[in-house]
Amino acid sequence: MTDIRAVQALGLGGGYSDYWNFILIIGIFALYLHMRILTEKALKEYIEIHPETKTALQEWSYIVRHSEWHNFADIKRTFNSVDAVGNQRYVFNIMGNNHRMVVVIKFTIYFVYIRFIGTHPEYERMNRNIGAKNI
Repeated sequence: MTDIRAVQALGLGGGYSDYWNFILIIGIFALYLHMRILTEKALKEYIEIHPETKTALQEWSYIVRHSEWHNFADIKRTFNSVDAVGNQRYVFNIMGNNHRMVVVIKFTIYFVYIRFIGTHPEYERMNRNIGAKNI
């Protein structure tokens, strides 16, 4: 089946402009196949309090926004030190484990939601009190 016939099969008429509209729609959809961080404000606020984390968090954010993760193995290939703690939560070490971030990742809709970001001692206190998988 040629590309035009595939477009016709989708009911777009198969005209030249319909074909290119279809290609445009697919291209726009492809833009959203990368992970989206829903709570980047949390990163900015944390950077204001801990300016030494700026470069590391900006790099983490850039890498995440340009990733296409479907499961934990994909995350592990990108960030070797990430840990799965259950309940769709993952813990990232920031700046060589000086800071930690707990995120919820919804693979099917490519969402990353930051639930906690703090220093390692703050993370340990939080983890003792409520647990990373419950935050």
